[in-house]
Amino acid sequence: MAPRKIIIDTDPGQDDAVAILLALASPEDVEVLGITAVAGNVPLPLTQKNARIVCELAGKPETRVFAGCDAPIRRKLVTAEHVHGKTGLDGPKMDDPTMPLQDQHGVDFIIDTLRAEPAGTVTLCPLGPLTNIATAFSRAPDIVDRVQEIILMGGAYFEVGNITPAAEFNIYVDPEAADIVFRSGVPLVVMPLDVTHKALTTKPRIDAFRAMGTRVGTMVAAWTDFFERFDMEKYGSEGAPLHDPCVIAYLIDPHLFKGRHINVEIETSSDLTLGMTVADWWRVTDRKPNALFIGDLHADGFYQMLTDRLARL
Repeated sequence: MAPRKIIIDTDPGQDDAVAILLALASPEDVEVLGITAVAGNVPLPLTQKNARIVCELAGKPETRVFAGCDAPIRRKLVTAEHVHGKTGLDGPKMDDPTMPLQDQHGVDFIIDTLRAEPAGTVTLCPLGPLTNIATAFSRAPDIVDRVQEIILMGGAYFEVGNITPAAEFNIYVDPEAADIVFRSGVPLVVMPLDVTHKALTTKPRIDAFRAMGTRVGTMVAAWTDFFERFDMEKYGSEGAPLHDPCVIAYLIDPHLFKGRHINVEIETSSDLTLGMTVADWWRVTDRKPNALFIGDLHADGFYQMLTDRLARL
């Protein structure tokens, strides 16, 4: 089977970085047409820079990286330096990238790519706020039906919120964008906190990255050492969730995951629950299902995949 053509839309972020590395290490499964950066974990000048740092770390400087939207559709940007550090990739010292940033705007790249590739052959993989995707859909409605699938990290149901009591960070940053995407009619696969909080970086799993003896393995171990301190203190867990790699892992081996095809809607008007993913997990409404909402994964299989693939780089 030919590899899936994907566009990674991202706001790196240590866990975004691991997701990008996993994709670039798996050419038999995914063809990365380009990476579009969005403001999220840190502002856009850092997310586009971090995406290029990661591509160079992977030894893939030919990967095209585009800068997208620098602010949510209607709201002031909320960032997460308290989790990822002031650069977004705090932990080990990283050299500035030498590979160029593409001149084209990320939203225009998404639009042009979906128009140029055969309909139903490009999957969008958003790892951060959905601003770029929603903006592309709003500017060019003709591309919506051309998307094969959207596999995204965002939202929560049983785990509720991590930036507010009700909302997960990626959705909360730009709830209007999320609403556009969830109402678009494109087939959605959602990796919420409910599943990513089961993908914990235990000490043996981090040790396995470090034991690779490669620059990639050392960097990934150092990144996870840095950002897990926040979640371990917050949740009292034995490690931190590697959220975003779940998106790429699903593309490679969906059998690692379990979920339900349900209706998911985004709260955009309530001050109390803004950005909440209202997931009809128990199917108690007659609202039409619009997303495969993932609830569980085979964590050992997930980390074995990560270790095996990252060792290639």
